[in-house]
Amino acid sequence: MSAATGLTLGHIPYLNCVPFFYYLKKEGFQGQLVSGVPAELNQMLQSGQLDISPSSSFEYARNWRDYVLLPGHSISSIGKVHSVLLFSPVALAELEGRQIVITGESATSINLLRIILREFQGLTDVVDAVSDRSVEQEISAGRPALLIGDRALRLAEALPAGIRTYDLGEIWHQETGLPFVFALWMIRRDVITQFSPLLSRLTEQLTRSCRQVLNNSAELAVSIASSAGLTAPLIDNYWHSMDYRLEDEHIEGLQLLFQLCVKHKLLSENPPLDFFTANPTETAISG
Repeated sequence: MSAATGLTLGHIPYLNCVPFFYYLKKEGFQGQLVSGVPAELNQMLQSGQLDISPSSSFEYARNWRDYVLLPGHSISSIGKVHSVLLFSPVALAELEGRQIVITGESATSINLLRIILREFQGLTDVVDAVSDRSVEQEISAGRPALLIGDRALRLAEALPAGIRTYDLGEIWHQETGLPFVFALWMIRRDVITQFSPLLSRLTEQLTRSCRQVLNNSAELAVSIASSAGLTAPLIDNYWHSMDYRLEDEHIEGLQLLFQLCVKHKLLSENPPLDFFTANPTETAISG
């Protein structure tokens, strides 16, 4: 249950989320932060342990009746995302009949991979599965595998011999001309009335935190490079390659993803996009 005094907010401890969270408390957020990888936050949001979280776009599609979207914010890419990568010893077209190791951390990235292989590559016999071994071990052993987040950034900098990388955000943009929305800010419908004023303020707090980080990204990247195991220039470039907006073209890309997921039977229905407004009785529907 939520504390009466504030929101319980999910926190993804990946570098791509630093702009949202680094200055959030300085900007006035007084609720509770709960950390977890995207798949963990999906489960916590669904079970009511969180009030709001940046969470997999696919989680919204699966359970949209339980959620409302915070407008204006997402975790997206327009082209290369750098941290959602398929590592493979062979070209995409040669993956027919092979098994791909996947991460259990993100439902959206897994389904983006399936769409790329089925819709854009025309492959019909590719299966994916989570391995008992680490994804990094499987890649070193020469198996095609999907890796996301900071681990993908680090492995791409120390690529095993004979392994090539495919950036899923880049492939999506090349095929569609649209941004890819990996995560949305999702609010549980049952807390909107209780927390409407706090949610309105959170929108501005997130905007200001992002602006401060991106305006001072080079200096901040230096301060966290060692703990992240990456170089400061790489981190700085990574933040600026991400897109934290949610505008008309992002929504168009999101709707196309959901349509393709229905086409390939990854979703049973195409969800409407329901956005939070300051007055919870006047939620706006897009699409």
